[in-house]
Amino acid sequence: MIRTRSRATMEDIARIAGVSKKTISRYINNSPDVSRSMRARLDAVIAETGFVPNAQARALALRRTFLVALVHDGSDRAVREAAETGILRAMEGSELALVVLPRGDDAASGLHRFLERHGPTGVVLLPPLADREDLAALCARADTPCLRLGEDEPACDERAAMAALVEWLLANGHRRIGLIAGPESSASARRREAGYHDALAAHGLDRGPWLVAAGDNSFASGMEAAALLLELSPRPTAIVACNDEMAAGALAAAAEKGIAVPGELSVAGFDDTPLAAMTVPPLATVHVPWARMAEAAMARLPGIAPMTRHDRACDSFSGDGFSGDGFPGDGFPEPPRSWQGTPVLRASVAPIAPGQGEPAAMPRLRRAIPQA
Repeated sequence: MIRTRSRATMEDIARIAGVSKKTISRYINNSPDVSRSMRARLDAVIAETGFVPNAQARALALRRTFLVALVHDGSDRAVREAAETGILRAMEGSELALVVLPRGDDAASGLHRFLERHGPTGVVLLPPLADREDLAALCARADTPCLRLGEDEPACDERAAMAALVEWLLANGHRRIGLIAGPESSASARRREAGYHDALAAHGLDRGPWLVAAGDNSFASGMEAAALLLELSPRPTAIVACNDEMAAGALAAAAEKGIAVPGELSVAGFDDTPLAAMTVPPLATVHVPWARMAEAAMARLPGIAPMTRHDRACDSFSGDGFSGDGFPGDGFPEPPRSWQGTPVLRASVAPIAPGQGEPAAMPRLRRAIPQA
């Protein structure tokens, strides 16, 4: 018969270290009442014995589970997957576990039930749910930390990033630039649209409503919005979309009309999702460091160690405002209070061809979202 080694208990650790169970409990719960020398002593004992605290017992004592809920509305899978990566990276070595909660129209009632039944350590809200004050208020009433990704610090300066992307299109000679905007209810989409207007206004260029068509962040809405923009005469020489899925829809709309990209039309997206590198041609876009933003935000939860200096590397603009690969830059000595998106230059954008884009008066373009 094979005998297994019995698992060390709190009583064993207290006896070996010559301290009380209360001191062990304080150590496990990271109490500031445990001195550095005592913590080092207990570290050594625990390393020697292989002691693992009982998470269920701790949860009962703290009246809180070690769950973190990632709440999303299902509208942007790539952003959700990037956030999951960052959250799981932050959880490494902790007792926390991630639960992913898809919530649509029932976001408030669903989150309320989860908070009541499970008492999580924290809640992470993804855009556009991160905009909602009612969801943050539910967490506050339950005394549960709420991390609003993209809204709370650290957040990405989406407005500046979109302005930089449009400036690059302008540097390539484009003057008639259409925008596929996101949902008007989304604060993130409004910031991106504002960046588009900022760049055009800085050059005194046409930014009238006829050059803006709205989507709902989906491929289908991007295709329909782009089709509307491409009906204009003269049509835009470039289209920028507030996310990559809608930009991919714009590529499809151009192909359907026999318009060559980038020969006759340049197209750019936003977020630098995996889709952007797989389209034909690959999409120019803006890299938003969702994974690193999520990892940094998690440091606000109990039981999560702060990011190291190496891990705090932040995507930032290079000296001329652009980088060619969208990868993070040098580490920051302190956690960033704001992250900058990085324009990623790909083959869907080219300098304007001679004779393209002569200005003309335009009729007002409806802001349309395709019907379900």
